[in-house]
Amino acid sequence: MSAVDLPLHLVTDHRMPFARVAEIVDAAAGSGASVIQFRDKTGSGRDLFDRVLALADVIAGRATFVVDDRVDVVLAARDAGARVDGAHLGQSDLPVVAARRLLGPDALIGWTANTREHFAAAAALRPGTVDYLGVGVIRATATKHDHPQPLGIDGFAGLVASAPLPCIAIGGIEVGDVAALRRAGAAGVAVVSAVSGAADPAAATRALREAWA
Repeated sequence: MSAVDLPLHLVTDHRMPFARVAEIVDAAAGSGASVIQFRDKTGSGRDLFDRVLALADVIAGRATFVVDDRVDVVLAARDAGARVDGAHLGQSDLPVVAARRLLGPDALIGWTANTREHFAAAAALRPGTVDYLGVGVIRATATKHDHPQPLGIDGFAGLVASAPLPCIAIGGIEVGDVAALRRAGAAGVAVVSAVSGAADPAAATRALREAWA
């Protein structure tokens, strides 16, 4: 994958009506979000396909667009002509080696990694298989109930010190955490509530981006 701007990822919140998700994505894409990750673990395959097509139109190339978990939905949306740039995969999803073969060398592929064992597995992969690691959670978060033990900023720093790939911090991150996470070694931050829960998602996106800078 060629160089991609990684500092600010918006992960969508499936608890919201999709019309509101689309509004938030539009605001974030126009206000400095680097990557939009569509995450919806409740919809049917057809629902996800339709929503990915809709969001691809909303984003319109203003941010890199990836889909959580569902490589099949990425492929189907691409086949329908949508611009979908890649996928973010968890440890229990389709193996990243298979995802790379299916999505091709130009796709952006992220992989969740929360332990030193995960980092070792990432380091053992052929270069170019995975582009970044999603590392967390930094703090407990209501948007993902099965998250691992929170790392905190110091725990994140210790874990990523020898990371084989760029690391994106995720989990309960607020604007006041961004500079400290960058100093701790983050290549970017991923947020849900800090943007989706804000009264003004565009202003919240700009504030996060400014905090990174």
